[in-house]
Amino acid sequence: MRYLSTRGHADRKQFCEILLEGLAPDGGLYLPEQYPVVDAVTLAAWREVYLKQGYADLAFEILSLYIDDIPADDLRVLCRKTYTAAVFGSPEIVPLKKLQDAATDAAQAGFYLQALSNGPTLAFKDMAMQLLGNLFEYELARRNEELNILGATSGDTGSAAEYAMRGKKGVRVFMTSPNGRMSPFQQAQMFSLLDENIHNIAIDGVFDDCQDIVKAVSNDLAFKRQYKIGTVNSINWARLMAQVVYYFAGYFQLPESATGGKVSFTVPSGNFGNVCAGHVARMMGLPVHQLVVATTENDVLDEFFRTGFYRVRVGADTHETSSPSMDISKASNFERFVFDLLGRDAAQTADLFGRQLSDKGFFDLSAHTAFQQAATRYGFVSGKSTHSDRLQTIRETFQRFGTVVDTHTADGVKVAREHLTPGVPMLVLETALPIKFAATIEEALGRPPERPPGFDGIEALPKRVKIMPPNVALIKAYVAEHAH
Repeated sequence: MRYLSTRGHADRKQFCEILLEGLAPDGGLYLPEQYPVVDAVTLAAWREVYLKQGYADLAFEILSLYIDDIPADDLRVLCRKTYTAAVFGSPEIVPLKKLQDAATDAAQAGFYLQALSNGPTLAFKDMAMQLLGNLFEYELARRNEELNILGATSGDTGSAAEYAMRGKKGVRVFMTSPNGRMSPFQQAQMFSLLDENIHNIAIDGVFDDCQDIVKAVSNDLAFKRQYKIGTVNSINWARLMAQVVYYFAGYFQLPESATGGKVSFTVPSGNFGNVCAGHVARMMGLPVHQLVVATTENDVLDEFFRTGFYRVRVGADTHETSSPSMDISKASNFERFVFDLLGRDAAQTADLFGRQLSDKGFFDLSAHTAFQQAATRYGFVSGKSTHSDRLQTIRETFQRFGTVVDTHTADGVKVAREHLTPGVPMLVLETALPIKFAATIEEALGRPPERPPGFDGIEALPKRVKIMPPNVALIKAYVAEHAH
């Protein structure tokens, strides 16, 4: 398996090369030259693997199709080391919870939450980040090298990355975040880590400023090579690839008689990485009916899927919402999908995401024949949720099913109910546990959410964080100073 850039860079690289690299040299994102396609026989075999042998062995079966430069035995060990019930809380790793009552039974084959947030930092980012930490440590040891990870987080990526990388040999983490825009619990998870290889940088700006800094540094090839800069954001293909696995695991937990051959997923979406993994799973042959993109008041993606018009917002126009991990107006992974949507036309993709977004801040595919295929060929539809919507959804979900969902998952539940198809199960991907957004839960229910064991008093722990302006040169200087 070789990997190409969405913007046409000539090199074709193996997995471990792009694992440590992040962005391609031309600013594009890496994708496999082709998606491996599996048939019904393989799907049935994978179902047996998951149900009888577990998530780790399913992960090995899927990931081995994309990784041919790590020996199979080593890859299997890495998967089994990563995906354990001790780390993720259950043998299923990503168990389904059915939200069903008489009002929905007649028309719907099943409405489920897929629990992705039982890892160390209580967010779905752990599903990929725990594997990424083990992959980094393995590959760096093989090469006798070190890596300085520069990342950006709107809330959950940062803590997931830092918990996955803390104490890892040869790895340092420099994580940028928007100063004051994460929940107190999210800030505490990150800033209370005092490990020597963890560096938190709070940027006076919004998440998109952080993301722009990471891209700017990654595009400075000389600096990137001198200081061995890598990424853990979902621009890193390895992270997105790991997320593909739980789409298959969710499907395999459904009764075979309930699927009718199809399943739909609703995904709360800010940076488009999580739902892009669903796109990859669909391209591989998972029988997905619809991929439902759920957005917040920051509705850049919903606007595109409704109109074909993609317009990024400046920081001042990016809403500060009660689903802060989706306070994003530039969906980095969206480039991967548009590349596929345009028939893998790298020149056109580079023009849209390079020149047009830089010059105009938007591009318009409404008149392009490919835009119609977003829904008809690729199954994408979308919807929007607001603060009042999520409060109502949190209340209704608790009242009807006794289940408390976090704000982002509430966005997914609300939008999912607008896109139900008779006879097709709907799986809503849970993004985080409610404790991470306690203030809004208390606003909705009149009481705070339960705090999982081990997290009492986390907000009061000592913190270490550097506050800096959104200045690329200053960030480079900080990394250079602490990169050894």
